[in-house]
Amino acid sequence: MKYRSKSNRITTMFLLCIVTCACFLSACNSRQQTQQAPPPPEVVTMMVKEQPVVLTTELPGRTSACLVAEVRPQVSGIIQKRLFTEGARVKAGEVLYQIDPAPFKAAYDSARASLARAQANLPAIKSRAQRYQELSGTKAVSQQDIADTSAALGQAEAEVTYWQAALDAARINLGYTQVRASISGRIGKSAVTQGALVTAGQPTPLATIQQIDPIYVDVPRSTAQLLRLRHSVEGGALNQEGAGQRKVKIILEDGTPYPLEGTLQFQDITVDRSTGSVTVRAVFPNPDEVLLPGMFVRGIAREGVNSKAILIPQPSVARDPKGNPYVLLVNAVDKVEQREISIDRAMGNQWLVATGLKPGERVIIEGMQKAKPGATVKAVASEAAASEVSTPEPAHGAAVTAK
Repeated sequence: MKYRSKSNRITTMFLLCIVTCACFLSACNSRQQTQQAPPPPEVVTMMVKEQPVVLTTELPGRTSACLVAEVRPQVSGIIQKRLFTEGARVKAGEVLYQIDPAPFKAAYDSARASLARAQANLPAIKSRAQRYQELSGTKAVSQQDIADTSAALGQAEAEVTYWQAALDAARINLGYTQVRASISGRIGKSAVTQGALVTAGQPTPLATIQQIDPIYVDVPRSTAQLLRLRHSVEGGALNQEGAGQRKVKIILEDGTPYPLEGTLQFQDITVDRSTGSVTVRAVFPNPDEVLLPGMFVRGIAREGVNSKAILIPQPSVARDPKGNPYVLLVNAVDKVEQREISIDRAMGNQWLVATGLKPGERVIIEGMQKAKPGATVKAVASEAAASEVSTPEPAHGAAVTAK
């Protein structure tokens, strides 16, 4: 009996040791698993909010002079002198070319002499006609003499009128031998030299004068853009009221902005069939003549103000295999969600979101590689990003539309 009791105690103690070791190993394994579980990845988010943003459109255009005058001769003759410097400023009425005036001076003198002769004959004929008219009641002269004298008086008066008109025409032609500037501006190169024969109304101009202060900037704009803009205004997405709505800026060919603002003048009503666009013209002051006719520029026109715009940093937008843009959001339980969005345009280093986001949502702007849809993350708000998005500057050339 003692041996059996002792054996039972040993067995019980052995079983207790086994159970204790098993509990200890289980606790160690559980503690090791707890220590090996990684913490949720940390991502930086920004809060989506609406804000007013000025939307602009950047389009290519070309400059053109506001006034252009092609200098052509109005009489035929030989060029005696060129009286201007090519490329210089000229004033309206300034003599540019001198055509040989000799034949026109002779025609003027001949017309003046003929007019003097006609005027010299007129008093005698007029006196005779008055005298015959006074004697018509006494029958001292015949009615035929009275009629002939009246006819001669009318013919003499007509000759005076004719030669007066001929003298005026000769004076005008003589004045046309001095080819004058019709407008003030900058004159280009001369197409003729001294001694060249020119003809009245010839198709080739002698020179061209252009007035470039102010100067026009013509910008073609597609009808699709105009319709989109109209729908945005009618739908309330854009507000086109304000003093700066008609102001336009341009960027020069070398990428530098032109310092002076222009004003929209008009929009053409005819669509170019080859390009599907209409011409929008703006007027720019050009006191230093930096802008020259035919220069290529980029015009920046103000579309309006979007009072409920949503802007997000460009690095926060990714694209799926089909090319559709999407962002990663952190929901209320700190889980990652993938949301497809549509983008209107670029605003500097940010995207203007058209649809897909609502105010108050959290967009991941840093750490997207560590965040997977459905995973739990630790979201950290970025005050710098929020501040940058809350005070955006209107971007030049914000007409880049993302498809």
